[in-house]
Amino acid sequence: MSDVSPAFPWPACSATGVGSMPGTDPAEAVAVVLGELPDLPYLPELPGRGPGADLTGRTAAMLVDFPVETAAGRWKASARPSRDQRRAQDLLLSDLDAVQEAGGDRTGPFKVQVCGPWTLAATIELSRSQNPVLADPGAVADLIASLAEGVAAHVAQVRGRIPGADVLLQLDEPGLPAVLAGSVPTASGLNRVGAIDTTVTRDGLHSVLGAATSAGIVHCCARDCPFQIIKDAGARAVGFDLSLLRPGGPEQDELAEAVEAGLGVLAGVLDISSERPDSSRPDQPKGIVAGVTELWHRMGIPAAGLERQVVLTPACGLAGASPAGARAALARCREAARLLPELIEESSA
Repeated sequence: MSDVSPAFPWPACSATGVGSMPGTDPAEAVAVVLGELPDLPYLPELPGRGPGADLTGRTAAMLVDFPVETAAGRWKASARPSRDQRRAQDLLLSDLDAVQEAGGDRTGPFKVQVCGPWTLAATIELSRSQNPVLADPGAVADLIASLAEGVAAHVAQVRGRIPGADVLLQLDEPGLPAVLAGSVPTASGLNRVGAIDTTVTRDGLHSVLGAATSAGIVHCCARDCPFQIIKDAGARAVGFDLSLLRPGGPEQDELAEAVEAGLGVLAGVLDISSERPDSSRPDQPKGIVAGVTELWHRMGIPAAGLERQVVLTPACGLAGASPAGARAALARCREAARLLPELIEESSA
């Protein structure tokens, strides 16, 4: 394994995954991740197992004194702990058992993923209405406090299962741009929850990131990723789908400022919509790296050191891929990452 850079909590030329994997067998998913991503593996998520394994439900398993249940296929605050929440906790424990058995003796960085506070507040409904928690500032504050405490306990539990690991915490925030834009719908669908102030969203992210006492990453796979807010919240890195970044747009300027200030980047470079192995496809190593080097060129940032600052990932989670396709996607990212110095030099020639 490469030495971890003092500036970034992963080795140079690293690749990782966003979080989700296909299938229902945690031992199998862990084996694939540990095998394909030796430098920066992660705790796989298996949403194919149903409620409690989805992004919201999995994180609901970690909440402290904030009981939830499912109703009509949606997660909802409840008066007391529910069977649904207990099922989510059991699924999470089975994942931890699998990673301890297969990788309990590993050392180095290890990533875990949790639904971020704002996406969680947009996807859990209030107990006495069908409006999201996001519509009630008091409920939002309670949820953030609960999540911060639960995430701290989860990270500590992972450290206990893998004592030699340096745990990285990733907050998944696909709903954050909608929260900031005021486009999260109310229960009727006729109205929207008002936009949440940028200071409030920053502080909410900061509360959860700080509680874990580990290097924090915020991942947002939607358009209009708020890079400045993520940086100001104290994240060490940001993850995003490279294809959604508009060239020359304000988000690119925000990203350039954050990168120059030392923010790490988990670049979603590999579209897994097609799994056909074809050397002419842009998802081969040279094509994968080209997207990153072209972005650095557009931002006017020298490529020197890029292999330290950037981690290559698929563009999104892999739950919708076939098992073979998911394994191949991780392998392609790993291969491209290891070729980064050589391909960066070629692109600069």
